[in-house]
Amino acid sequence: MSITLTANYKETLSTDTVEKIDELLEENYELSDILEFIDAHSEDDFVSYYEEYVRCGEAIGYEAVDALIEEMGDVSYIQDCDEKYRGEYESTADFAEEFYSEMCDVPTALVVDWEATWDTSLRYDYTACEKGYRSVYIFSDY
Repeated sequence: MSITLTANYKETLSTDTVEKIDELLEENYELSDILEFIDAHSEDDFVSYYEEYVRCGEAIGYEAVDALIEEMGDVSYIQDCDEKYRGEYESTADFAEEFYSEMCDVPTALVVDWEATWDTSLRYDYTACEKGYRSVYIFSDY
């Protein structure tokens, strides 16, 4: 267990962080969730992004938000990620098929390599965050 979960956070964290925690506790945020976020990321990320993290997590699910952070390697990418979220799919091929099928009628007799379609046209405009077996979260990049 990390120090922020076992020790008195007011003695181990910076003044800015403690002030932000106290402010959020008054708004009924959970202390254990706050401290877990700080342990997983940093105090600076907490002060800058925690409220957005919670807002997006409640809107689209924390697994999707965490997958985006892991994929991008930086918490700052969560800004408005709930608006960029396109859904959870079993694969990027499933997303490509749905994307193009909504645009036009794809004849059933036509055989399409949807994974190649993702690789050649969609992956440049979308971020795929693979999480576990047959679970891909898709976010638009614009």
